[in-house]
Amino acid sequence: MNKKISPSIMCVDFLNLKETINEFEKLGIEYLHIDIMDGHFVGNYTLGTDFVKMLKATTKIPLDIHLMVEKPENVLDWFAFDESDYVAVHLESTCHLQKVLSAIKARGAKPMVAINPGTPICLLESVMEDIDGVLVMTVNPGFAGQKLVRSTLKKIKDLRKYLDSNGYEGVEIEVDGNVSFENIVLMSKAGANIFVGGTSSVFSKSGSLSENVSTMRNLLNG
Repeated sequence: MNKKISPSIMCVDFLNLKETINEFEKLGIEYLHIDIMDGHFVGNYTLGTDFVKMLKATTKIPLDIHLMVEKPENVLDWFAFDESDYVAVHLESTCHLQKVLSAIKARGAKPMVAINPGTPICLLESVMEDIDGVLVMTVNPGFAGQKLVRSTLKKIKDLRKYLDSNGYEGVEIEVDGNVSFENIVLMSKAGANIFVGGTSSVFSKSGSLSENVSTMRNLLNG
């Protein structure tokens, strides 16, 4: 399965957003990861509906929308997305997970389930027919700059084995949380194929955007 990079727009320099998006287009970035936080499901607020609409109008790079909100079924209509985009909702955020996933698919987008570090993968069994991907949180969601929860590496490996053994080889595994130059190799070997790059990789102060993306690609393809 192809390895893809999804920079975390939460970490961008917003004074240079347009220039950054242009650079990502030149670098062939596959997705733009958009964190939506409501201050309830996680203790933070980030980005919003108008920002997502603006991005859709600004770039052809598909969006990777990560809804960290309570009862996502109540807010789906607020967001602009289409068949090129991923939309992830947290298993822990709703009592009506299958309903939310079906609503995303009905609008043409690709549904994804996000799971926190402490959520077992067995809870995904009943919605496997409804998803195109699983977003494995490798830190507890809400804030950038956290340390990797090491047990999530085994979770990625176990999930990839489960998917491949049960006829879901095409379901992608995305990882989000301290996807650093060091950890990306471990995550890739465990079975992940979409990588949310933040301050420890894509936006690292150790290099330019192009240098950092090149480093990530070399690590993923090495």
